[in-house]
Amino acid sequence: MSTLRRIIQYSTPYWGRILIAVLASVATGGMDGAFAYLVEPLLKKMFATHDTTIFAFLPFGVLLIFFLRAACRFLNDYYMRTAGELAVVDIRNEVYQKIIRLDMRYYNTNKTGGMMSRVMSDVGGMQSGIANVVTNIFRDGISAASLLGVLFYRNWMLAIIAFVAIPLTAYPAQIIGKRIKKLANQGQLKMADLASHLQETFSGIKVIKAFGLEKRSSEMFEVVTAEFYLLVRKSIKYGSISAPMTEMITSFGIATVIWSGGSMVMKGTMSTAEFFSFITAMLLVYKPLKSLNGAYNTIQSSLGAAIRVFEIIDMKPDISDAPNALPLKSCNGIVEFKNVSFSYNDNYVLKDVSLRAERNQIIALVGPSGGGKSTLVSLIPRFYDINEGTILIDDKDIRLIRIQDLVEQIALVDQETVLFNDTIANNIRYGNFSASDAEVEAAAKAAFAHDFITDMPDGYSTYIGDRGTRLSGGQRQRICIARALIKNAPILILDEATSALDTESERMVQKALDNLMTNRTTFVIAHRLSTVLHADKILVIENGSIIESGAHEELIKNGGLYSRLCSMQLTNNASNESGTEP
Repeated sequence: MSTLRRIIQYSTPYWGRILIAVLASVATGGMDGAFAYLVEPLLKKMFATHDTTIFAFLPFGVLLIFFLRAACRFLNDYYMRTAGELAVVDIRNEVYQKIIRLDMRYYNTNKTGGMMSRVMSDVGGMQSGIANVVTNIFRDGISAASLLGVLFYRNWMLAIIAFVAIPLTAYPAQIIGKRIKKLANQGQLKMADLASHLQETFSGIKVIKAFGLEKRSSEMFEVVTAEFYLLVRKSIKYGSISAPMTEMITSFGIATVIWSGGSMVMKGTMSTAEFFSFITAMLLVYKPLKSLNGAYNTIQSSLGAAIRVFEIIDMKPDISDAPNALPLKSCNGIVEFKNVSFSYNDNYVLKDVSLRAERNQIIALVGPSGGGKSTLVSLIPRFYDINEGTILIDDKDIRLIRIQDLVEQIALVDQETVLFNDTIANNIRYGNFSASDAEVEAAAKAAFAHDFITDMPDGYSTYIGDRGTRLSGGQRQRICIARALIKNAPILILDEATSALDTESERMVQKALDNLMTNRTTFVIAHRLSTVLHADKILVIENGSIIESGAHEELIKNGGLYSRLCSMQLTNNASNESGTEP
């Protein structure tokens, strides 16, 4: 019930629409009761007095009642369902906003397809539940109440006989509803698997085609859809058995009423007109009652989806603003790590790391893969929170700075070029949405992207496709650099920004990076050591610890890991140029 109340609460902002729908529901239900009630006096007067006037106008009266009833039903359905749809829009927006504010740990442990399923499939599953709550319960509930009033007014003994079967339908309906709710929850989980498989297939389509995995991928998809069908089939079975079971049980009440009422008419204790009025009301009332029973099953199904949706809405992010968080509108870019340790679960990735980056310095992070370089720079914008130690920006603990202010001081160019299916200009503006066209163009020129942009059919208004598929690797990277340039943040993080590029593209991108690093405190992660020779300080990281620190020449003289890495790369480069194996 708490989940159901919570669903209904999302409809309260649209009370105006709901009020119109409720009034239309009252009119619809009232006309159902009035129609059943008027059968007795009209029949009595028409057949007892042979009043032909009533007989002549009766068809027009019936048409008028049903016309008004249809108009009220339309108003009820339209305003209730639009109120429900607006509530669903609010829920979907809230779920999306909550998911994108969750920390990186959540994204590391959850499938993308599963998150997509929460926003689309689960919220969609709630949609029918909200529509049934705000439509069927009001309209059919009022209709059933008015018809029950007529029944008890006409003959309370027959009314009790007619509905002695109704309590008998409640128990199986409850059992079936619980089963449907459980199956709906399992179905939503399986739908998440479907969405995840689709996401992985479409994002990795190049690998699938390159390795001829179409058949295997299709077979895996067929397994998931078959499992989903089995759950849906069970849900259909329980949903389909509900209405026939209700009808079968209530038929005993109808049969008993016909026998008892007919006996009363033959004994003279009840008139024929009263009996017809009672039968009319009884037959009419079963329809809204059956509809309410169906709505109950639908609501149970939607509750399974609602529980998964509210799990996201109620989730508390691990990283949030401290109660006493301070603003940071500008900074000098001085970054300091003091005895910082960090772990994913119980696995420590960084251990007792200390470093200091002065204003406008270039700090290079090198070392074997998996040593903790990317993790280290991810701690600066608080993608994760540290386990021990302190990270300072301008001598302020980043955990005491408002997150929005913190990230505004940091620009990131990642090894994975993330672009959006939008225009080139808008992709650059993701760094600063208030930037003018002139500022966008200036950033593109500084990133050496202006020439290839203007050569495209629509220039800066060219749509680049999903993840920028219409651009080459070097072009995508330069757009990302332009995006970082236009942000104009004092702290810059370059995480393998040239690792996936060919020599020519790397040369062009490196020129753009040189422009980007000017007058900024820069952290550079690079496997190609030739790109960090001129760094102010090089930190060699292995197994989560800084094992060497200094300038290039100093580290070469020390003959440590950095010197060995440089020798290995020089040997590899020489072998590649001569065409022999190293």
